[in-house]
Amino acid sequence: MKIVHVLTRLYRAGSEENTLACCHAQVKHGHEVLLVHGNEYDPSLQASVAKTMRVVGLDALVHPISPSNDFAALMQLSRFFQEWHPDIVHTHQSKAGIIGRLAARQANVSGIIHGVHIIPFVQVGSAQKMTFLAAERLTARYTRAFIDVSQSMREICLFHRIGSPAQHYVVHSGFDLARFSGAKWPKEAPRLLGIAPGEPKPPVVLMLAALEPRKRHIEFIEEFPQVVQRVPDVRLILAGEGPARPDIEAAIARSPVAQSIHLIGYHSEPEQLISLADVCALTSMREGLPRVVMQYLAGGRPCVVSELPGLGEVVKHGINGVVTPAGDVGAAAAAVADLLEYKPLRAHLAEGARRTDLTSWGLDAMCDSVEMVYQSVLGAPAADRPSGAQAYH
Repeated sequence: MKIVHVLTRLYRAGSEENTLACCHAQVKHGHEVLLVHGNEYDPSLQASVAKTMRVVGLDALVHPISPSNDFAALMQLSRFFQEWHPDIVHTHQSKAGIIGRLAARQANVSGIIHGVHIIPFVQVGSAQKMTFLAAERLTARYTRAFIDVSQSMREICLFHRIGSPAQHYVVHSGFDLARFSGAKWPKEAPRLLGIAPGEPKPPVVLMLAALEPRKRHIEFIEEFPQVVQRVPDVRLILAGEGPARPDIEAAIARSPVAQSIHLIGYHSEPEQLISLADVCALTSMREGLPRVVMQYLAGGRPCVVSELPGLGEVVKHGINGVVTPAGDVGAAAAAVADLLEYKPLRAHLAEGARRTDLTSWGLDAMCDSVEMVYQSVLGAPAADRPSGAQAYH
């Protein structure tokens, strides 16, 4: 197959990692794969991906709504699809999902797929919600299949009349489970924590997330003094990169507990950071079903997470994690302090995390399921479809 993946942005974040895992698996299976991304990207990540597949950046594909740029991106993508004749155009993220599917339709591509990593019309203003819904309903007419990262994403789409039940498949966002279950501390742990070599490890809270406003790093930083008040030697590690870095750095600088907060940027071995943590946190206001939470659980660490659609499919409050109200970051900070102070509860949740069945988040399961959806859309005979694929309606 000739497959094009279209992303609005190419950073080191969950939807991109999901997409790149599929791309690499598809190349390995002998497909011809092309990755198209917009004007926001990590140059080192782009260079790394380009070693394996063709990568094209479109300056006109921008994240904000921009009629002139959006029209230019639509025309460029349409011409490109007409020249390359892909069997599948698989779009990801909101803007690329709209522009990419319209361009694929204009170029008469038969296999148009959209990956639902996040719902763009949730927790936004009424005008934005109406705009997003109109665009999603329009492009749903040309979409052969939706690949939703959770059952809740599927249900929300159907509730808002985006696609039909037959169009939606649920495929969990996969990763290498063994990499996280058997991880060791990073060698540079003392430097990351700001302690001397040989000094006992202090309590560690980890937030592993792209630096974007919707992750609410700043709000968590502002609430973190209550954790330090109760656990004075605690360290907060913020790992990730993204466009909100300057604002997050400023929030740390003005915090009265700045010495307890370490922004370390992108780390190539996230599983090692999780193994170093006593409690892991995520305070996003908008997500699909974030696979970083599954990585926390795969690493056997208790997590504190703000309530999100679909989260209850895996995180069970009081069993393998703590779920706090969606709009209350202060409650998340208080829950983190509770777990640090009360070791028996922390141990109970850690054991629950280790016992969580994450089989459907395995990398092979995800890649096989995505290919099954492709072949279903293209009308491949059942005998040609991969065995063991777990995509389901």
